[in-house]
Formats: sequence, structure tokens, C-alpha cells
Amino acid sequence: MAQPGPSYTVALHLEVPASQKAIATLVDRASSTGAIVNGVDVADADGDVLIVDLTADTRDSAHRQELVEALRSLEGVTVHNVGDSTFLAHVGGKLEIAPRTAIRNRRDLARVYTPGVARVCKAIHDHPERARHLTIKKNTVAVVTDGTAVLGLGDIGPAAAMPVMEGKAVLFKQFGDVDAWPVALDTKDPDEIVSIVKAIAPAYGGINLEDIAAPKCFDIEERLKAELGIPVFHDDQHGTAIVTLAALINALKIVDKRIEDVRIVLSGVGAAGTAIAKLLMAHGARDIVGYGRDGALDGHNTEGMNQHRRWLAENTNPRHVTGSLKEGLVGADVFIGVSSGNLLQPEDLDVMADNPIVFAMANPVPEVDPVGTAGRAAVLATGRSDFPNQINNVLVFPGLFRGLLDTGLTDISMNLMRAAATGIAGVIAEAELSPVYIIPGAFDTRVAGAVAEAVRQFANA
Repeated sequence: MAQPGPSYTVALHLEVPASQKAIATLVDRASSTGAIVNGVDVADADGDVLIVDLTADTRDSAHRQELVEALRSLEGVTVHNVGDSTFLAHVGGKLEIAPRTAIRNRRDLARVYTPGVARVCKAIHDHPERARHLTIKKNTVAVVTDGTAVLGLGDIGPAAAMPVMEGKAVLFKQFGDVDAWPVALDTKDPDEIVSIVKAIAPAYGGINLEDIAAPKCFDIEERLKAELGIPVFHDDQHGTAIVTLAALINALKIVDKRIEDVRIVLSGVGAAGTAIAKLLMAHGARDIVGYGRDGALDGHNTEGMNQHRRWLAENTNPRHVTGSLKEGLVGADVFIGVSSGNLLQPEDLDVMADNPIVFAMANPVPEVDPVGTAGRAAVLATGRSDFPNQINNVLVFPGLFRGLLDTGLTDISMNLMRAAATGIAGVIAEAELSPVYIIPGAFDTRVAGAVAEAVRQFANA
């Protein structure tokens, strides 16, 4: 059963009797439903009655309703309002535009707009490269989606994808001081997506592709990288790959193994899995076996595969392993999951090599139960925030684009991604490493700077 959490925080506006006993009973009844009470604040007092605001974390909508009904059943308690804190945080969206230049008088207006702005327009016309310094292009990224592969929700469309894109833009600003703006496209056609992104590119210093389904995401990225003069990054592919490599670099130090020597089992061979395999191979991995729904990918059997999956089949699995994911775990040193929840039982991992590394990153439900796995894996990481070692893309994209915008680099190469991963891994000193601390936390303020610096050093090498 899922645990109560901030995704389902409820804010209740209640009328209760003005007594210590009434408040204590209120909290006790709320806790008895399994809700986690975060606070009880008196908003107003009127004689024998108190107006109280109670906030609590619940599991889901049904649990929230159970909490409301339990409080309503208390004598003297009236529920006036039920608010969902997550929805309240989204009212009106999560972004706004703020000017960087104040307009206080006619002189300011003449410089910022007409007639002075014409001089700047002409300068850019005569020297197009100056747009990068004289417009928002210097520090602005477009977060582009078609809403076809959102967060595990799947194809929910561009409008429903907007809360995720807004959240991504907030993270860009919060962690990398990069201005980002959602661009949700009402088309699934790869040619149209490429055409639209090329058409809007003059306003942006970079393109972050987000939540676009495979396999078209590969082709869209490749075409835009070839046709645009600004960096193009598909976070679901390469952000996941970079942070996975960073975590693996440190996990291998814990178990005293080399990436060149380990056997890696990869569950999930879509966009993220393919990018992970390519980046790990570029960093020295020699034995990766990818598993899809039909079992191991093998170069001896590529019939019906798209070109991207065929490449993976033909360039991994050097021992030509066949069979199921569970069979493939025998003797494996590393399990990396970017697939779906509950594919494995913890005891399935017992056949792995000594001191196995398990990255079960499916979200919100990992490929294998982390609680049951904890005693079996030498190092365990997930994509969740309620377990140690969260493998989270927020460790990558803010600092990566900060470095790209600062240096003017446009080619996000394998070696640049390796440098970024090494930068993230290096945030944790070797003396600090432990099985539950192989990757910095999402709020570690050192990370974005370390990634940006890695990009700068790569640019200057």
C-alpha cells in the first residue's frame, strides 16, 4: 500500500468546540485513518467555537475522503472546506514573466522600447550572432513536448502535459538560474514537430525535448541537432543516462569493481534504456544485456525491430544471452531498471554475483520492492524520493544547460555527457561514499555548479 505523502496533502477548514479535548480528539481521529497530520492552526475564535485549519498527508483521493468523513462524524465538528494542496499549487500555473529592466519614465521607455530598441534590432540584423547577447536567447531554453510519453502516464496530450513542463521550467530556474518556457505542441507528427521547433528556435538558446514517445524521439532529436545551431537535449534519454552513469561510477567504488569487468542487466530498452546503454558503453562497459517484453535483445534475432532497437541488439549482449529477465540475472553484477513496476521479486536477485548493484528506477513503483531488496543488494538506488540514492534527472539538466549557455557549446556529445556524469559523481568525496550515499540529493546546491563547471572545462579542453 502506498504511504501518505505530499502529492495528496489535504487542507481542511473546520469548526470545532473550543476545548483542548476537541482538538486532541480531532488529531487522534485523523491519525486513526492513517493520515499524517502536518499541522493544526487556529484561524479564528468565537466564544465556544474555534475555526481550525488542519493539514494532513493522505495516500490518495479515496483516503482523503475517508479522512473527511471521519472528521465529519465527530460531535461538534463542521467541515467547511476541503482543499487539495497539490491542485492549489497549480492554480494559475507555476510560472510568470518578470521584467529585468524597469520602465519608470520616458527615458527608460525610449531605451527599452521605441525608438531606442530599433538600434538593437538593426545591430542583430547586421550581426545575427549578437542575438545571443542582446536578447533572452542568452539564458532561455524551450521545454518542448507533444505529451505522448508523460511521466509514466503515457499519451495524455499537450494540455495535460503542461503541469509537468511548467514544473520542469521551475527546476531550471531554481537550480541553474536558467529561464525556461514550456512549448506544448498539438501535433504528434515528427516532421511538424521538427518544423515548429526550427521556426521558434531564434528566440531560444537551447531546446530541451521532454516526454516525447519512442522511437520518434530519437529521430526528432537527431534532426534538430543536425539542423539547429543551438544545443538540443532529450532529457528522458540523456538526462537519465547521465545521472545513471554518475550513480554507477560511485556504486562501483563501493563494491570495488570496474565498469569494464561487470555484467550489466538492463530492463527497458526504450528511449532511456538505449541512451543508458550507449553512455555506459562509451564509459567502458563491455557486457550489457538489454531486456524488453519479449526477453533479451540479441543481434542474432533482430526481425521486426526498429532501427534503434536493432542497433542496441547488434551492439550489446556480446555473449548472445537469450531468455527472460529473471534468467539473465544469473551472475550479473548490476541491474538497471527503466521499465515498469514489480517485474521482479526480491528473491529473484539472489542469483546475482556477490555484492550486486541494483538500480530499480521505474516510478512510482520500482521494478523490485526496495524494502525487500535492501538486504540483498550491496548498493540500492531508485527513482523515488522516499528511499536513499534517488536517481533524479534534476541533478543533470539545470547545470548542463547553465554550462552550455555560458560557453556557447552546441554539441552535446557522449564525451560531454561523460564529463557531466563525472562532475555529479565527484560532488561526493570518496571518504563520504557509502551504500546509501552514492549520488547527491536533489537539493544539494553543489550539483548544478559542478555540472556547469564540468561543461566549461570540457569546452576549454
